[in-house]
Amino acid sequence: MNPAERYAAFVTAHSKTVIAVMLILTLIVGSGAGSVDSGLSIASFESDSTEAEKYDALRENFTTDGENATVVQVVVRGDNVLSKQSLLETLRFQQAVTDDPAVNATLRERRPMVGLSNVVATTAIRQSQAGNETGAEGANAGAGTATPSLSAQISQLESMSEREVEATVERVLTPGSSAAGPVDPYSLLPTDYEQGSTTASGRVLFVFQDTSDATGDDLPPAVVDAQLELQELSSERISAESFVFGAGIVDEESTQATGESFALISPVALLLILGVLGIAYRDVFDVALGLLGVVLVLAWMAGFMGWAGIGVTQILIAVPFLLIGLSIDYALHVVMRYREAMVDDPDASPQVAMRRGLAGVVVAIGAATFTTAVGFLSNAVSPLQSIQEFGIVSAVGIAAAFLVFGLLLPALKLELDGLLRRIGLSRQTRAFGRGGAAGRLLGVGADIAQRAPYVVIAVALVLSAAGGAAATDIDTSIDQTDFLPRDSPAWMDSLPDSFQPSDYQLRSNAEYINTNFAQARDRSRAEFLIEGPVTDPATLERLAAGRDDLRNTSSAVVLADGNLQVTGPLETIESVAATNETVANMVAESDTDGDGVPDENLTAIYDAVYAADPAAAEATIHREGGEYRSLRLSVGLSGAADTGTVTEEMRAVATTMEGETELTVTATGQPIIEELVQRGLVQTLVNGFLITFGVIVAFLTAIFWLRYRVLGLGAVVLAPVVLAQAWLFGTMYLAGIPFTSETAIIAAIGIGIGVDYAIHIGERFVEEYRGDSIAALRRTVRGTGGALLASAATTTAGFGVLMLALVPSLQRFGFVTSVAIGYAFLASVLVLPSLLAVWVRFSGYDGAEAASA
Repeated sequence: MNPAERYAAFVTAHSKTVIAVMLILTLIVGSGAGSVDSGLSIASFESDSTEAEKYDALRENFTTDGENATVVQVVVRGDNVLSKQSLLETLRFQQAVTDDPAVNATLRERRPMVGLSNVVATTAIRQSQAGNETGAEGANAGAGTATPSLSAQISQLESMSEREVEATVERVLTPGSSAAGPVDPYSLLPTDYEQGSTTASGRVLFVFQDTSDATGDDLPPAVVDAQLELQELSSERISAESFVFGAGIVDEESTQATGESFALISPVALLLILGVLGIAYRDVFDVALGLLGVVLVLAWMAGFMGWAGIGVTQILIAVPFLLIGLSIDYALHVVMRYREAMVDDPDASPQVAMRRGLAGVVVAIGAATFTTAVGFLSNAVSPLQSIQEFGIVSAVGIAAAFLVFGLLLPALKLELDGLLRRIGLSRQTRAFGRGGAAGRLLGVGADIAQRAPYVVIAVALVLSAAGGAAATDIDTSIDQTDFLPRDSPAWMDSLPDSFQPSDYQLRSNAEYINTNFAQARDRSRAEFLIEGPVTDPATLERLAAGRDDLRNTSSAVVLADGNLQVTGPLETIESVAATNETVANMVAESDTDGDGVPDENLTAIYDAVYAADPAAAEATIHREGGEYRSLRLSVGLSGAADTGTVTEEMRAVATTMEGETELTVTATGQPIIEELVQRGLVQTLVNGFLITFGVIVAFLTAIFWLRYRVLGLGAVVLAPVVLAQAWLFGTMYLAGIPFTSETAIIAAIGIGIGVDYAIHIGERFVEEYRGDSIAALRRTVRGTGGALLASAATTTAGFGVLMLALVPSLQRFGFVTSVAIGYAFLASVLVLPSLLAVWVRFSGYDGAEAASA
């Protein structure tokens, strides 16, 4: 007997012992599942790039307005949100916020809320205090005084007429006016606001919450609860259309939408899976055995995660889907080969039939397990911990699938069938695909391989070449709004109340904010760290040139007054000079060419700025040990700009700033770091794919040589998997789905299952071949192909229903996975038969080795 037959003989002869040992091991390993951190967390991807290092230096050496704080945006929309009534409503809303102990406790101490209503009311109060002087001078007279209380601001606006409020609004929004004090009023208005108008269709109020107690990337629960309370207060206090947008609200509603999506689609997916398995098995006990095996595999996976201390992350959510697909496939192959053996030899006992069937399939299952497990394990060399965990957990789960379905399931099947036979139930069932419509459908691959194999191969190659060419143009950027839940489609309104999802405006709200307003989030700012001889005369001139270049970019946001949202040394010097005569005189004396930018005596100017306003200076000018080390320039970005465009444009601006000087300028910031991490992730996964294919080719070549003394068959078997991946990339391009770390991981599932399908077809073909390739192919595609058809239909249907989800990431997961599995199946049953037929012609393989094996 060969090793496969000895293995099968052991399992069938000691079935009770195998069951007992496997169940004990499952209990031991599965007991670790209780230790798994089930709180879903965002996978943490840290970058060791220069940009990340410089960003850390920026946060360490410069003080910024948003340190240890998260910003919530309260957006008010209407025909005229600059009216007295509208401004008063938002002031009263702010008063309600401060009166709410739970919300107030989360606010930062300095300027916790900033809105146009505060700017207008404060300006009016200062005008009144200055003796009711009119014009900019009266407004400026009190510009440096402390901010009045909310109650004083409310009282002031209440005492004013509509015309007086309108006049104050006009004064505040006069270009170049300093009436607003330190707040740029245009940052609170839509970017399409018309200068000089006293009406606007929208404005934003910023609420800053203290996050100094936050651990990791998660907001403190009290901050999240306060944001949800802000939503309630907004709906109660603001009569105009309004919404509240913040990170806590995004997390809460995204989690809720995910839960509601699974509540809706899980019953549908389960019914589809049970329906397809029922058609394939036509036996309730075999369906139950298969589902039990899936549960046990997931228990092994969860138990390993618990013992290894690995928590649940977004990336690891993909692993159970991979294991479910492989488990269903393994179960179908074991059961169908057992049924084939029973039909081929009706006089054989169940033990003999199982021994023959298991011996015929265990090599293919083992090879698929090894290749896919090693392929995923290649991710363990990634420098990113989350990718390492993904690879390790996947490999362990795949190995568990082999133990459960290559060892436990055959033993359970034998014992269960024996019990059922003793009580009089027939266990004689034909294998799916051996006859009927399924058999005729599956026979198409062999028919084409007989008549036109070269045409099939040529068509497959052309489609793959087109897919590969399209892959070079696939978008790789990330749009954060594309991860937010959408509102449910209209047809869901007809569902029973218990299944109807909530209304979600999160995505449309985010798009409105990104399109119409400058953002106050770290994700919406690019940072420049300027290092080197920052006191050289040409330094500020280079920064001014960079600022001019920013105007020509598509990603830098332009406010309604035509200005950029820039904070840098030049802006700091200008603002301090506006209120400090000494600094103003020094700047005038140091500007030798009259362009408004100092070009000499920069050390003295920096010293004067630090002496006049240390807080402002520390935000953009860094000195240490009495020497000036670096400068910081920050620019607001359009919310609609993608990270790839931001990175390229900001790097070009950094090059402009460096010029011919000895300065080193690094473009950094959250969007740029995210883009670089994304590129690194994709590169890591692509390298993992290449390693996977290399390992699989080498392993299959060795297996086929040892078993059948043939070379080159491993590459032939793997070729359809490569072709299917090219088809997948072409489909992603046509569907407008970007190739990101998310979709790359999903594509890895397609590779894992595709390799499994191809190995089963290749191994069965060589086993069946006795000199007639077409006869062997017919037997292969109607035997093994039946199990593949049932497996592909089950997993495709189960994952396909994810496209009904409200969360775009789940929709993409369902679509890409379903397409990947569908293409893997088609490549295995349509293209691989033609490849095998051509391989036999050119290799001269006669099947003698298969007969002896």
